[in-house]
Amino acid sequence: MLSFAEKIAILESFDQLERRDVSLGRVNFHYDRSVIEKKNVGFHFHPNGNGYIFAGEIEGCDTDEKGFINVRDYSAEDLRSLIEQSIQSLTGEASWVEGQQEKWFDSDRNLLELKFEDDMWYIFSGLNLEMAFETYEEAREYLRDEGFNRL
Repeated sequence: MLSFAEKIAILESFDQLERRDVSLGRVNFHYDRSVIEKKNVGFHFHPNGNGYIFAGEIEGCDTDEKGFINVRDYSAEDLRSLIEQSIQSLTGEASWVEGQQEKWFDSDRNLLELKFEDDMWYIFSGLNLEMAFETYEEAREYLRDEGFNRL
């Protein structure tokens, strides 16, 4: 298990997060650019080992009723990965830059790539264009409906 200081150091390594000390020695990490009402990526990190990451917008994550996952026993690599996914899930399409892409897999490990080009989101299977969408949300919904999850 990572120490409190190690967890805090990992969270502080994300420049887009703002540390906020709260009551009882706990620490939250706020993501101001969130496109949904949830702003806390890191919630109630405490010296006793507990801490939560918001994963309510990440497909396939088993969260509590508020959308958080307890990361008490996470490795550094797993914690960093979950934080990255959380930030991306809260960012929405406004942060996409020309040429940016995501990889999506289904249960058979088939790969689709979602690419942002010319203000459109394109889904490719290898070199073949599968679909095109005007918004990230439409593309993400299509991929999820087809049984794909983001890597």
